[in-house]
Amino acid sequence: MMKLNNFKRGLLVALSISFLLLSCSKNTKYEKTFSDPKLFRQTVKKLSDVMVDNIFSPSVASRNYAYSNIAAYEVVAALDSQYISLNGQINDLKEIPLPDKKKKYNLGLSAIIAYCKVAESLTFPEGSFKPYTDSLKNLAKVEGMPDELLNNSVSYGDEVGKAIIDWSKGDNYAQTRSAPKYSVNNEEGRWVPTPPGYIQAVEPSWGKIRTLAIDSGSQFLLARPPAFNMKDKNSEFYKNALEVMNVGKNLTKEQNHIANFWDCNPYAIQMIGHVSIATKKISPGGHWLNIAGIASEISKADFQKTIYSYTFPSIAIFDAFVCAWDEKYRSSVIRPETAINKYITPDWHPLLQTPPFPEYPSAHSVISYAGALALTKIYGDHFSFTDTSELEFGIPSRTFKSFITAANEAGISRLYGGIHYRSGVEEGLVQGKQIGNYIVNKLKMKK
Repeated sequence: MMKLNNFKRGLLVALSISFLLLSCSKNTKYEKTFSDPKLFRQTVKKLSDVMVDNIFSPSVASRNYAYSNIAAYEVVAALDSQYISLNGQINDLKEIPLPDKKKKYNLGLSAIIAYCKVAESLTFPEGSFKPYTDSLKNLAKVEGMPDELLNNSVSYGDEVGKAIIDWSKGDNYAQTRSAPKYSVNNEEGRWVPTPPGYIQAVEPSWGKIRTLAIDSGSQFLLARPPAFNMKDKNSEFYKNALEVMNVGKNLTKEQNHIANFWDCNPYAIQMIGHVSIATKKISPGGHWLNIAGIASEISKADFQKTIYSYTFPSIAIFDAFVCAWDEKYRSSVIRPETAINKYITPDWHPLLQTPPFPEYPSAHSVISYAGALALTKIYGDHFSFTDTSELEFGIPSRTFKSFITAANEAGISRLYGGIHYRSGVEEGLVQGKQIGNYIVNKLKMKK
């Protein structure tokens, strides 16, 4: 009788273990999916694709990335004690909904839902993100996530996303939509629209957007640009313009590759005879967030660290754009293409299409150095990587020994491309360094 009882007891234990393993295997499937950093990288790529398709300016794109990433990050900070909320650390961000301690949540699903909620509100056309968001919810169901857990997770992601959307509305963006257009005047040395599209100035009021971690767009003022002087061939300005022209005429294969690799023009017009063809690419900020994703993949960062890896540089890049735009429309420096064609020769053309806003400083230099310092804070000074960001646009990859090396190359690429003077590049890197260092020292995001 004792043997039979032991047998029954053993059978009962075996059945219990089998049931537990079966339950775990079901749970493991959805838990594995929604804790896979690849899924978050895919979500950021979805936002990039929407913005490329619908042509968002570089500055507006930086806003969309920053708020979406902050939403995901705040979910992480609420559900993982290793991370610290940005509440009180960035401007005017105070009240983020906290999770109900009586409920269970899937961190990954909540974070991505928060990201998608914000991305959907900031992008057009309306509904761009809904199919993707719905596919995530359906995936959770298919992989066996219990209804209660799924509903809790989606609801919490929505709550956090809504809080970030409400906060974003105070950044002066809506007001700048109806701000006066930039007034072009005929004063020598000032910016005017450039060929081939002669597009009006983009985002002339962006310097008034509320910053995230710094005080304002004018916190890190640059040295004044060289005084415009194309009459004196010994003037600094003339020498700068002549350098752009000569470099452009004698580009090496490597310099050509560098210029095209960092072009990142969301909307370039190519003229073929009398027909214009538009080409679309990822923005400069999008390129750097691609690098963040590459770094997270190389380092095998977990889901939470991957979100952190996107959020930190997206904040630095957002603030860098505000600073760069503040200076651009303060100094309103003429582009090399205009100066060279008017005062030296009408036959010179830059390798890259000149962007539709003033020259000084090189915004790519500013945002690149700021973003690189944020990534260096996470991954270190000597993080080597191959940047594959431009492969989808037919441009071969480049390999770098560090994020700072990449930032410096991004800066000089604008000289090679014929769209910036050396002064704009070098001072842009200085400003980016100031912004990046300030943010790296200010924000405490990981314990």
